[in-house]
Amino acid sequence: MRKCVGCNEMKNKKELIRVVKSKEGEISLDFTGKANGRGAYVCKSMECLEKAIKTKGIERAFETKISEEIYEALKKEMEENE
Repeated sequence: MRKCVGCNEMKNKKELIRVVKSKEGEISLDFTGKANGRGAYVCKSMECLEKAIKTKGIERAFETKISEEIYEALKKEMEENE
């Protein structure tokens, strides 16, 4: 079980998308759940991603400031994989 950083609900790992921060500081979506790096989880809905961005849930999980370009890339990637 993992907690979504958007809605704060505990869900099965397979029901969530993992957002990964690599050692180099690069942030991306991990649809396999196996990429190396620190992970934070978001529900597979754009609504939860929007909520995570608004509440800065992803920034708190990674303890770093995330640029608007990265958020836009995450939104685009999520839309393409829905």
